[in-house]
Amino acid sequence: MCTRMAQQPLLSLPEFQSVSTGTLLVKEPLNFWGGARVKPKDTKNSEPVYEPATGRVLCDMIPCGEEEVDEAIKSAHSAYLKWSKLSGMERARFMLEAARIIRERRDEIARAEVANNGKSITEAQVDIDVAWQCIEYYAGIAPTLSGQHIQLPGGSFAYTRREPLGVCVGIGAWNYPFQIAAWKSAPAMACGNAMVFKPSPMTPVTAVMLAEIYKEAGVPDGLFNVVQGGAETGGLLCHHPMVAKVSFTGSVPTGKKIMEMAAKGVKQVTLELGGKSPLIIFKDCELENAIKGALMANFLTQGEVCCNGTRVFVQREIMPQFLEEVVKRTKAIPVGDPMCEATRMGALISKPHMEKVLGFIKQAKEQGAKVLCGGEQFVPNDPKLKDGYFVSPCVLDNCRDDMTCVKEEIFGPVMSVLPFDTEEEVLQRANNTTFGLASGVFTRDIARAHRVAENLQAGTCYINNYNVGPVEVPFGGYKMSGFGRENGQVTIEYYSQLKTVVVEMGDVESIF
Repeated sequence: MCTRMAQQPLLSLPEFQSVSTGTLLVKEPLNFWGGARVKPKDTKNSEPVYEPATGRVLCDMIPCGEEEVDEAIKSAHSAYLKWSKLSGMERARFMLEAARIIRERRDEIARAEVANNGKSITEAQVDIDVAWQCIEYYAGIAPTLSGQHIQLPGGSFAYTRREPLGVCVGIGAWNYPFQIAAWKSAPAMACGNAMVFKPSPMTPVTAVMLAEIYKEAGVPDGLFNVVQGGAETGGLLCHHPMVAKVSFTGSVPTGKKIMEMAAKGVKQVTLELGGKSPLIIFKDCELENAIKGALMANFLTQGEVCCNGTRVFVQREIMPQFLEEVVKRTKAIPVGDPMCEATRMGALISKPHMEKVLGFIKQAKEQGAKVLCGGEQFVPNDPKLKDGYFVSPCVLDNCRDDMTCVKEEIFGPVMSVLPFDTEEEVLQRANNTTFGLASGVFTRDIARAHRVAENLQAGTCYINNYNVGPVEVPFGGYKMSGFGRENGQVTIEYYSQLKTVVVEMGDVESIF
């Protein structure tokens, strides 16, 4: 049996009170089920987790084995039995309390997120705000869940009930660790489900804080659980017979494996996978907004965003002004200590990832792309950041559609700019990809804006903006970018199932 200790929540421990770059060392166990952090059974497969800004070890990630995954799922199941019997109003009260606590501790959670993920504090604070807004939004929806009444002949009738699925598994990505945990748990809980969440092995810390906040808000022990681990632990979760659904955010190859594993138990799946999204800038655009949009579409979270608009198609007539201004502003982006308020770009998630991004840039140059700025490992002046995983934001010109940097997801601060002449031509090129997560268009022509939005094969199309994600709006992909949706009302359908009840008010008509 795993041992439990009398515990203070992570956020109230001294090391989390005022996190600054290079200070956090997490010694606490990072598994959480049955309402408490749980010490791992076996530490032999432990992996170091690094702080991206300094390259120093932040904590150890100790993966959960079969017995631990089983314990977490059973804990979730017993919480589900209690939670699913509550009314939507009752569930909403607990969720609103969790949202309130997150709002109150936003800055401490954001600082822990920065230490673990490397993004700038300014962005991390927005992520935490989005998380509590998401929980608040689904708390509002919980009491509205209802079915339909259907009148049948002779006074008979049928009705439908929207019922929870049971134990749902959430598998998160490392680019938005806390926010994704909220995005997956909030609709699941609103519908009456329990969740076992597995964060990315590279960002194990903040999901545990969310688990502790839900507990503090008063939900049943086991309603939201955290198991740590990599692919093996993920496999155990997907195969477990008590799991009803798997929601995954991450890469296409991993998404395919998860779908395959879930298929063996006919489990429902939501997949939010990668992208290589097009951003189309017409010559009649408001250029200032288009430039800001292109920067937002490429450099948020150091470019580590699945819906980034990394193929920037610019109409040939305005290409020179666009490039000049974009390069000027890209060079001016302050890169460095992510805890510093003035920083706008922090560190990439890991050393291997940084090397992969730099490899893509090197290959782009070999294939004929021209680096207009950035694209190199960046060493900030601060000595404590000398081993951090920083890359200067990069703009590539002279790109062609067949280049690797234009076809494959780089997941780093690299913008590929391509000229185009006509609307028809750019739509064909924009859609010539296996991905379909997001897309964008900048134009003042209202008819063109809607025409282009209709014809782009992607789950989201931004008109005259990019990378805005209100929780009221569904988010998800077409093609190999996945299926199912996160956020918005429609997500309720992905965390619930419909039961039809037919009521006969007369005599049974029988042919026998």
